[in-house]
Amino acid sequence: MRQIRNLLYLLTLTALTGCSLMGLSGKYSLSGASIPANAQTFSVAYIPNNAANVAVTLSNDLTEALRDRFVRQTRLTQVPEGGDLAFEGEIMSDVEAPASISAESEGAQTNRVTITVQIRFTNAIDPTADFSQSFSAFAEFNAQQSTRQEVESALLEEIVTTLVDNIFNASVAQW
Repeated sequence: MRQIRNLLYLLTLTALTGCSLMGLSGKYSLSGASIPANAQTFSVAYIPNNAANVAVTLSNDLTEALRDRFVRQTRLTQVPEGGDLAFEGEIMSDVEAPASISAESEGAQTNRVTITVQIRFTNAIDPTADFSQSFSAFAEFNAQQSTRQEVESALLEEIVTTLVDNIFNASVAQW
């Protein structure tokens, strides 16, 4: 009997959640996104590298990861340019600096790589949601065991994931 009651509760909760996907706001929500109901498309322009130290692949990796996030977690169709939700920007800086110092070697124990991008978001459906904003993300590595070149792929993957999360959240999750 308790299992049936729990099942009914779950079904009711699921039905209510499904009904609230399109609320009074005219927006739907999927994966935390709040997208205007009449938005159909998105576009992400290539994000060029304007920083000195950035890996050659970072521009492409960041651009593709942002596109992939919208394809996977929204109902929007990707278009080359002029989407209802449009992103453009550039990689502004790539800084490597000591994050912690070793008392024994008097050198860096841990180094931190911080990448900053400037993103311009245009919402053709709701222009009040437009923004131009800097996003930064970092990753650290053991400087006494590795060089940046040895761990760069993993560092950049972590940084790109964080940047995409932050850009997605700022643009459609309203966090």
